[in-house]
This record gives sequence, C-alpha cells and structure tokens, in this order.
Amino acid sequence: MTLDFDAVDLTIEVVRTERLVLRPYHPDDVDPVFLACQDPDILRWLFVPFPYTRDDAVEFVTQTTVSARAEKRGLLTAVEADGEFVGSAGVQNFTGGLLGPGIGYWLAPWGRGRGYAAEAARALADWVLGHGAPRVHLFADVDNAASQAVARRAGFTDEGVVRSCLPYRDGSRGDAVLFSRLPGE
Repeated sequence: MTLDFDAVDLTIEVVRTERLVLRPYHPDDVDPVFLACQDPDILRWLFVPFPYTRDDAVEFVTQTTVSARAEKRGLLTAVEADGEFVGSAGVQNFTGGLLGPGIGYWLAPWGRGRGYAAEAARALADWVLGHGAPRVHLFADVDNAASQAVARRAGFTDEGVVRSCLPYRDGSRGDAVLFSRLPGE
C-alpha cells in the first residue's frame, strides 16, 4: 500500500472540521496534556506512563508527535475547539499492514460530552482514506463502551473481538473490538 503524501507537508498539516482544528502540537500544549493525563479514565484506557509526569507531557508534545510527522509515520494532532485544547487524535502506521492505518483518540475531561472524539476520528479517517488508504481501523477495549460508541458515531463498523491484543500496565493483556472504515463509508 502506498499513500500519496507528495503534496503534503506532514510537519504542518492541519485537518479541519466544522467545529474542530486538528493541528500539530505546540509547546503551550504541554500543561493541558499533563493535566488531562492525570484523569483516571485516560490512565485506565491508555497505555501511558504512570504516574504521568510533566516531563512525559513535554516528551509527547515536543518529541513523539513531532517525530511521527517528520518521519511520515503518523499524523498526531492536538484537538482544538473554540481555540482551546480538548484532546488528542491521530492516525498512525501509514503502511498499516493488513488492517490499514490506525486511528486513536482521547479527550481531556473538559472536552467530553460534545461529540468531539467522533468528529476527530471521522475527519482523520476521511483524511487518510482520501490519501489512498484502502481501509482504516481502530481498536477499543471490550470494556470501554464510550470508545466503542465514538467509533460507531464516526462511521466505523464493528468487525469483531481481537483477543489478548491490548497490553495493560500490570503486564496482563486484554481483548479489543476491532472497527474499520472503507473508502466511501
């Protein structure tokens, strides 16, 4: 699979929706990322360092997201609504293997309940499908009903359960629901 990024500078690429700006991270996103990643739901569902420190936020904002874009491995974006940081969304692994590129998202507690995650996931899926991906996927923990609802609202189809594919902080593994979208969906 070859995606067409010839006319795209991923280091500055911005995806816009009716209400959101999905943009590169800025250094002033460090504090909101740090604050958001203190939330028990984020710590429960994401495989992030624990405890999540300000240094972790600095590394994520200034290194992880920047290198993914620069090396054309992914488009990791800060989700902004009305000029305020409300979360993170991204598409990674552009080569994607059999499943295609993967979508991920999380919202800060102050950004939840307004449909932002589904809007961001749909926009990123549309973006990568528009660049030639034959399909895009995402995983949601079988116990994370909110993330599964986001996937469905973003137009993804439930393909079934993938057993023991999610690493947990305690070293165990969990099951996930696999969702996908195809061009034209």
